[in-house]
Amino acid sequence: MGVFEPNLPLAVAYSGGADSTALLVCAAQKWPQQVVAVHVNHGLQKASDSFVQHCQAMCAQLQVPLIVKHVDAGHAPGQSPEDAARRARYEAFSTLSHIKHAHAVIQSIAIAQHADDQIETLLLALSRGAGLAGLSGMPAHWLRDGLHYHRPLLTVSASDIRCWLAQRSIAFIEDPTNQDERFTRNHIRARIMPVMHATFPHFLDTFARSASHAAQAQSALDEVALQDLGCVCGADDGLLHIQPLKQLSRARQANLLRYWLKCSHQVVPSAAQMRELLDQVQACTTRGHGINIKVGQGYVLRKGIALGWYNP
Repeated sequence: MGVFEPNLPLAVAYSGGADSTALLVCAAQKWPQQVVAVHVNHGLQKASDSFVQHCQAMCAQLQVPLIVKHVDAGHAPGQSPEDAARRARYEAFSTLSHIKHAHAVIQSIAIAQHADDQIETLLLALSRGAGLAGLSGMPAHWLRDGLHYHRPLLTVSASDIRCWLAQRSIAFIEDPTNQDERFTRNHIRARIMPVMHATFPHFLDTFARSASHAAQAQSALDEVALQDLGCVCGADDGLLHIQPLKQLSRARQANLLRYWLKCSHQVVPSAAQMRELLDQVQACTTRGHGINIKVGQGYVLRKGIALGWYNP
């Protein structure tokens, strides 16, 4: 796992699959009595109960407490099943910050996504025309709902993880849904990743390096946006004042608007919405010029001399 020193106690997201099994075994060995396993049962397939039983048996063998979270991972119209399941998992994880283990509240959670997952994420981002934020891939660490999230295996390949397990005869689950190529990520894993390995043998490292460069550039842009926000955002109302916003270049306007929408309102505009918003800001030369553009589940609206985001 390399250098990985989380705040303890540590929870490990444990599906029973190869990657989370390796992570759990390593964590339990390194921090005995300081680790708990968390299994999220999505209830989406018949084998779900057998997955829980396997996890219970493994955790008993490792002498690691197991927390099983049952969630409703059904997806809403227009929402992908993967996104619905991911949101349900994070909602389940958020409750861990209130659970005590070893006489202390759980402070960290480790997730077993690895180098192959990172490249699949990057390829998905490229296919969707993502900007720097998407091309940065998955972060190795972030803070959410009072918990420190870690991905300590991001530099380890899937093949190395399975070799490590095989050498130690450690059992794990093979989730049949991982073979379903109707899911885009599975299709990339089955069809594209083998070709990439054959054509560019070192692409796991080189693509990850590109993602790191993108993340560094995005960090710099966030710093610029934060500085601009101090000049454009009203001190009391949190709105973006239009006239100082118009003094920025179009690129910095876009950077600031993305940052403000994401950090203040947890929404990400599409490329078309951003173009329209920038055009409307530029055209805003009279008091009567209204701005009303849908972004996420809400709208960017003009209120007097400023812009705000409102969720009706």
